[in-house]
Amino acid sequence: MATVAAPSASVTPMSRERRFFLIMAIAMALTVVAGFSTQLAMGRSSFGSPLRVHVHAVLFMGWVAILLLQTTFAARQSMALHRRLGWVGAGWVAAMIAAALVVIVAMARNGTVPFFFRPQQFLIADPMNLVAFAGMTWAAISMRRRTDWHARMHLGAMALLTGPAFGRLLPMPLLAPYAFEAAGLATLIFPVAAMIRDKRVLGRVHPAWMVTVAVFVAYTAAYELIAYSPVGASIYSAVTAGYPGASVDGLAFPPPPTGPLITGR
Repeated sequence: MATVAAPSASVTPMSRERRFFLIMAIAMALTVVAGFSTQLAMGRSSFGSPLRVHVHAVLFMGWVAILLLQTTFAARQSMALHRRLGWVGAGWVAAMIAAALVVIVAMARNGTVPFFFRPQQFLIADPMNLVAFAGMTWAAISMRRRTDWHARMHLGAMALLTGPAFGRLLPMPLLAPYAFEAAGLATLIFPVAAMIRDKRVLGRVHPAWMVTVAVFVAYTAAYELIAYSPVGASIYSAVTAGYPGASVDGLAFPPPPTGPLITGR
């Protein structure tokens, strides 16, 4: 259907805000695509990975598509479509968490955690990142009538989820023993950019971005405390008992792989 472009003088702050949210979503989507495309192009990933890895990939890339569609619908004010897809997204997040946990547990049990991560930290930190993402996403859904919070909380949640993409773009082996933390810190690029934008355009930083940073700090502190504690050791032992991972020191860095690179094996 043809449309007539409105003159620039009639563009409202809200329409500019929706465009900014769309730009942020596109930037995060490009980061994810770049990270995983680089992984494949450099031979660090393979389509020969187990089925669980492919299910995980479809669900997580599907979420990126949902985010792009949702921000596009909102920018165009196609709110009926936005609401319908929003309820699909709420259930999609639960499937994402389940699929990711299967992969995380399998890697810990098989002793195939990336060599620049401590297996015990990986086993504790990755699920906590998922909890932070899901919590913020479902909070965003509950705030759907407060559109300023709703959009920012969704984008903040997605920012927290870009850690694995940054982990494939950054020179992770060179960042050990703080590779996990470095990938996490990189995710703050997005909320910090949004804070700067809000300050310049609105004259203040929206508190939703502060919530994003607070959630990041809270879950990072939590996984650091748990991973290096007797509780973390107990969790690692319980999860890996009876599997090859039980013979791997949970707080030591594994050696680099010597065989073919198969993601999530």
